Amino acid sequence: MDNKGQASAEFILLFGGIVVVVLLAIHLYNNYMGDLSGEIASKEVKEFNNELNNLGKYFK
Repeated sequence: MDNKGQASAEFILLFGGIVVVVLLAIHLYNNYMGDLSGEIASKEVKEFNNELNNLGKYFK
């Protein structure tokens, strides 16, 4: 019996599983950040930015 070979194969499978979970987490995080950027570009934020720019005229 080759116990070293079995341990190596199990380690490779474990490492592969961890890589799959990390890649899935990165994919979900990327989708979350994409959705968040859509919210940042919303109408309310643009209006707030315009009001700040208007206030900035008084401090120049």
